[in-house]
Amino acid sequence: MLRSPTLKVAGLAALFVAAALFGIAGGVMFAFMGDLPGLPSLENYSPSVTTRILGRDGVVVGELATQRREILKYEDIPDVLRKAVLSSEDSSFYQHQGIDIPRTLVRLVKDVVYRQMKGGSSISQQLARNVFPDSIGFQQTPERKIKEALVTLQIEKRYTKNEIFTMYCNQINMGHGAYGMGAASQMYFGKPAKELTLAEASLLAGIIQGNVLQSPYRNMPGAKARQAYTLRRMVEEKYITQVQADEAKAQPLVLRGYAGPTSIAPYFTEMVRQQIQEKYGAKAVYEGGLTVQTAIDGPLQLAANAALDRGLRRLDKLRGYRKPSRNLITEKHDVDKFRLASWTHEPAVGDILTGVVLGTDGGLIRVKFGRWSGTIDKAGYAWTKRTPDQLVKRGDVVDVRVKTLDGGAATFAAELDQPPVLEGAMLALDNKTGEILAMVGGSSYERSQFNRATQALRQVGSSFKPIVYTAAIDRGYTATSTLIDTPASFPAGPNQPMYEPKNYDRKYEGNITLRHALEQSRNVPTIRLMAALGAEQVIMFARRFGITSPLPPYLPIAIGAGDASLIEMTSAYTVFPNAGVRMTAQPFRQVIDKDGAVLEDIRPEAHDVIRADAAYVMTYLLQGVIKNGTGRAAAAAIPNWPIGGKTGTTDDYTDAWFIGFDPDITIGVWIGFDQKKPIGEGQSGTVAALPIWIDVMKSWVDRRRNTLKDTPEFSRPGSVVLVQTANGVEAFISGTEPVIR
Repeated sequence: MLRSPTLKVAGLAALFVAAALFGIAGGVMFAFMGDLPGLPSLENYSPSVTTRILGRDGVVVGELATQRREILKYEDIPDVLRKAVLSSEDSSFYQHQGIDIPRTLVRLVKDVVYRQMKGGSSISQQLARNVFPDSIGFQQTPERKIKEALVTLQIEKRYTKNEIFTMYCNQINMGHGAYGMGAASQMYFGKPAKELTLAEASLLAGIIQGNVLQSPYRNMPGAKARQAYTLRRMVEEKYITQVQADEAKAQPLVLRGYAGPTSIAPYFTEMVRQQIQEKYGAKAVYEGGLTVQTAIDGPLQLAANAALDRGLRRLDKLRGYRKPSRNLITEKHDVDKFRLASWTHEPAVGDILTGVVLGTDGGLIRVKFGRWSGTIDKAGYAWTKRTPDQLVKRGDVVDVRVKTLDGGAATFAAELDQPPVLEGAMLALDNKTGEILAMVGGSSYERSQFNRATQALRQVGSSFKPIVYTAAIDRGYTATSTLIDTPASFPAGPNQPMYEPKNYDRKYEGNITLRHALEQSRNVPTIRLMAALGAEQVIMFARRFGITSPLPPYLPIAIGAGDASLIEMTSAYTVFPNAGVRMTAQPFRQVIDKDGAVLEDIRPEAHDVIRADAAYVMTYLLQGVIKNGTGRAAAAAIPNWPIGGKTGTTDDYTDAWFIGFDPDITIGVWIGFDQKKPIGEGQSGTVAALPIWIDVMKSWVDRRRNTLKDTPEFSRPGSVVLVQTANGVEAFISGTEPVIR
């Protein structure tokens, strides 16, 4: 295509203008020297680095940063990525002195002719304005270009080309809060930069200029177009062959599945953030690149996340179906073209997906999830007791659980689901150290950051009873001691009616053993026992167990009328398998700065609570709750493994608990609403909380069976004797055992 004489004249004029500009640039630059960063600030420049919270075995639990960044050394940048970046951004980087004069002249001509002011910056120039945005700015003006050139020349004088290239690869904005190629590689592909393939490296290099706008999470066609451009440039630079470029373009891109920062334990991450920020300040946390070493067990945490979500959804369905709260047509979106932000990964069987309803026909509900289309048949919505037309309409945003997949056809079969309104929390502690192994603080961190594992005070129900029985064992009672299960009444105070406690089943069994009373969670015998011991004495034991929440010395406290947090109760239960010693719950082990210096090294903090023999007797009794009592379902699900625990239920079913342990860990589960109201009729700790506890503990036990040579056992002190009684073998503190005649 021939250009007009006018354009030719304009181009020649532009060249003369360019020459004149370069001739007087030295004088003009002095006008801007006062506004620019000096060499000292350049040498002291240190990019903000992501603080990482690590679990045991190095699993990344969470990240904290204003700019997520993973610092790379030059040797960490693979050759394929270096060549991709050079081809895409600055092919003559190693030949020029910071400013590519021919490239700048060409761009200047275009600026004059087409009145554009963009592009043409070398890698060194891009680094200059990204390191010092406040001094240089990002406005496309001649003034910015001059300032940028001045800083670029300083950078080129002081650093080698490899150092400049490395700083660039660590500084550049790659979208979604990720800065540098290290963070981008992890964010997009879930792997270190040194493992990038040609297809992956060319995509990252291609989207540098557009980052979020050309992110594969937001704009896959745009990202692929930039990848193709980079591959073409790599062929032109003779870094790769055309065959290699074509193969890379054809290779499917497997993305990590999400763009933003995430955590397998968001409630735990936030708790750690609050604690370290209080000690070291926000700048150190968000920019200092700290490493916080914790004991979070990755597989256990993931099992806890899944178990609580599954359990809450199961319970929520019992409350009935709720119509979707969002409809795309109401929001004036095109249903066929609209994409939800969560559609960034391929589905798997068992996944809960957020999809869009396309319509209903033939007794089916049709939904879509990204490129996948799905159907929900009658079995998938039978729990609602409604027809498809009564349930949904086109454009509704709904949750579905994937039952089967056909990858070739990109279709799936699903079950209709819904986000639970019921809440819950789960906590797992290491018995020997008190370290937190897993924590879930609610049904959805996105909806609510309130941590119900640590911040919520809830009525504890029968989960308090083991503390009453511990006080009794310490005062000489035994498992075979007789308690009375008959109607009783107690003074409740001046001008108050008599306190008349009732059993859960509203029945009475007469004389029963202490063991039977605990296993079957009988209320009246427990209150009689507390009355005999003295309410103040029992409260004193509760304080020794680490419960700091208010506990008035009233008899209803015996059956859980008081409030406590899940972390308090779970920590208290570690006393039983840990020989009477309670370890302070510890969120992290170590804090290390970015240079490897240890800032804080936390040691386990032990508290003697009860004698080891009393702890063993209580452990033996709580194993009975699993074998014969309210926790029997756990014995069937986890056979041949030493576990003990106790349910907790409030009279009006507002709170359901189960706290249990094996020799190594203690796990606590709480279920309820944030606003105190019934979960549902009959939703006891056995029904609501125990199934979730079983799922989590079973995941732990299954792994332990595969790694341990022998099954662990609770350590029995020498002062405890096992005696055959009429009801089986029983544990006694030496001297309290019955005399066998």
